[in-house]
Amino acid sequence: MRIALQFGALAVVVCAASLRADEKAQPPEKPAAPPAGFTSLFNGTSLDGWKVSGGKAEAWGTENGTIVCKSGGGGYLLTEKEYANFEFRCEYKWAKAGGNSGVGIRTPEKGDPAYAGMEIQLIDDEGWESVNKSKLAGYQHTGSIYDVQPAKEAKNKKIGEWNTVKIVCDGRKVTVVHNDVELVNATLDDYKKKFDKHPGLERTKGHIGFQSYNIRVDFRNVWIKELK
Repeated sequence: MRIALQFGALAVVVCAASLRADEKAQPPEKPAAPPAGFTSLFNGTSLDGWKVSGGKAEAWGTENGTIVCKSGGGGYLLTEKEYANFEFRCEYKWAKAGGNSGVGIRTPEKGDPAYAGMEIQLIDDEGWESVNKSKLAGYQHTGSIYDVQPAKEAKNKKIGEWNTVKIVCDGRKVTVVHNDVELVNATLDDYKKKFDKHPGLERTKGHIGFQSYNIRVDFRNVWIKELK
């Protein structure tokens, strides 16, 4: 009986070691090929073409084919290039409940993109209020143009699953599609009363970037198509 138990324990150790070896042997996830007409903004391995604005560079990194926002305190990770009219796509997932982030668009290099440019809100709508004990305003929900245009209700994936985002800026029109559901279809000139507080609404081009706010969030398949 003692011999059988010893053999069984040895088998468990061998299997566990084998599983750990398999996990370590898994290669990084390769970025998907962008659709026709799109260019990838992330090479899958480094942050070449990006720069940190308003925060600590160590909050940002790459891992397994994704851009990783490790924590809060990192400000924004912005593209080095500016864009005027475009269709932007990416996927993101939260590490745990209560996450908050955003996509800055047409933003200058300095200043808060939510005001100096525009911020498309990304947040764990379901988990935010229970984790952080604070209620969201309409314009703070996923897909909203922050503090400008509230979004329709988002259909978020479970924590740890990938959500999709599509943002189209074409002249004065901005549309936001999240998990294949259109949440915002806005004409910026309809918000002239907000121009003083949000001068970014009048900008015609700028950088695109991701916000570091609190917990880890991963981004992948970050693509853009410039529009004429």
